[in-house]
Amino acid sequence: MLETGTKAPDFTLPDQNGKMTSLSDFSGQKVILYFYSKDMTSGCTKQACAFGELWPQFREKGAVILGVSKDSVASHKKFEEKYGLPFTLLSDEDKRVISAYDVWKEKMNYGKPTFGVVRTTYLINENGVIQKALGKVKAAENPAEMLALL
Repeated sequence: MLETGTKAPDFTLPDQNGKMTSLSDFSGQKVILYFYSKDMTSGCTKQACAFGELWPQFREKGAVILGVSKDSVASHKKFEEKYGLPFTLLSDEDKRVISAYDVWKEKMNYGKPTFGVVRTTYLINENGVIQKALGKVKAAENPAEMLALL
């Protein structure tokens, strides 16, 4: 996980509509950048839907939400449509950004070690600096926690 006070690495990834989106596109705005494992899974769906429910409050506070996983653009589009998600989902199939933000880790899955995305959320300030970094977050609680930090 990257440390608070450091410059957030810029990146460009395709969103759920295939449009290329960069972190630097949101310069001057607060960004909630969250990394999750997989579209349509229980925990990831809870987290995404909770961010969606709180979307108006995030917008009132001038924040943007970007969700990142290694799923494809097509998978993200289905996820967005099924749950009516109002924010941007970014596809990082080659795990370049996932690696840059140090969230690809060894973890236990049904008692066996495996590698995957550790659910992590960053609050990036208007100047592109990491203001808060939260690792191993609880999916359902994370959106309200991030809103409180704003």
